[in-house]
Amino acid sequence: MSWIYLLIAGLLEVVWAWSMKQSAGFTRLGPTAITLVAMIASFWLLALAMRTLPLGTAYTIWTGIGAVGAFVVGVTVLGEPLTALRMVAVVLIVSGLVLMKLATPH
Repeated sequence: MSWIYLLIAGLLEVVWAWSMKQSAGFTRLGPTAITLVAMIASFWLLALAMRTLPLGTAYTIWTGIGAVGAFVVGVTVLGEPLTALRMVAVVLIVSGLVLMKLATPH
């Protein structure tokens, strides 16, 4: 169950990153509210996952899901550039996440 909590927490990190961008520096109420609710839920689920997962694993996976997810949203929704170097960076992040998962004791 901890891995499910962690996955949802990571996806919520993407939500709050995107809504923070949409809040225009916390000047728009709707996106600001979404940011705060998603942040709280993301941290709460991360804390639940950390009950049984090692700190290094949980935090690395959480931030990795957020980083890759924010990159995907930036490219697909916000029209940010998709360059070869940025793709290599994402592949390296995902590779690190897979290795961290494989290296975590069951």
